Amino acid sequence: MMKYNTLLYYCYSPIADAEQFAADHLAFCKSLGLVGRIIVADEGLNGTVSGTVEACKAYMNHIHADERFAKTEFKIDEVEEPSFIKMHCRYKAEIVHSGLRDKTIIDPNKRTGKHLEPKEFSEMIDRDDVVILDVRSNYEHNLGKFKNAVTLDIDNFRDFPEQIEALAQYKDKKVLTYCTGGIKCEKASALLLHHGFNDVYQLHGGIIKYGKEAGGKDFEGKCYVFDNRIAVDVNSVNPTVVSKCLNCGTVTPKMINCANPECNEHFTQCDACGEQLQGCCSTTCMEHPRKRPYDGTGYYVKVPQQVAAK
Repeated sequence: MMKYNTLLYYCYSPIADAEQFAADHLAFCKSLGLVGRIIVADEGLNGTVSGTVEACKAYMNHIHADERFAKTEFKIDEVEEPSFIKMHCRYKAEIVHSGLRDKTIIDPNKRTGKHLEPKEFSEMIDRDDVVILDVRSNYEHNLGKFKNAVTLDIDNFRDFPEQIEALAQYKDKKVLTYCTGGIKCEKASALLLHHGFNDVYQLHGGIIKYGKEAGGKDFEGKCYVFDNRIAVDVNSVNPTVVSKCLNCGTVTPKMINCANPECNEHFTQCDACGEQLQGCCSTTCMEHPRKRPYDGTGYYVKVPQQVAAK
């Protein structure tokens, strides 16, 4: 049986002519037979790619051979099948959408929170002088989060800067930030420092690395990932399920996208409600004329809309 890997990574490193780099990089990934999603910006790379073990190894070697990205760390998962259907590599303004583009204020290459390795993070999370801060969006922390973590009512990471005033109550604490793979914390921790938080840390490698190196201890629930797996197990020490079905309140670890493409909400839904509502979050969405067929996974490949001929 053929084996596959899925790689999660990011690297803040300036890229000259990043738009052309994105086009060239897409061609390279396709030449290896990889699938996935990569964001390229002037400030660096952010990607998740999937393919054969050999193709993934060749990709990592290629990235590390470029001195701009030599410091890149890859989180490697073994998977039964590729975690994407297609390969996308796109140029955008940021590698994680935050709106924090002024390098005189935020530059992850110059100033961020102190990086904590998973073991160090695990040793600190129960201290009285510590607050654990989840910088992810609602649909992510609703599925799983660290025990006693402070969560934010945000739909996107770009809403994080608006939370700074509310977080001011924790300025006298050691603030331990975390996210899926570490990329959001680079800017979140830097912004906290900019606003006068003096003792700021970040979980190096994020939840994914913590699961691999610390057994995921005290992470409750599952971790949302941005591929067709949707959610992955993290905790092998004291696992639990904390998420509930949006429709009936039953405890369930299953997260899906609404089958109505104009809604496409991320939410947790039990199998019984999934069958009853055909993978939709509501009866209104279930009756939508563009509702996608529900196959039980809740993952849908984006299909471009037809353009009318002129």
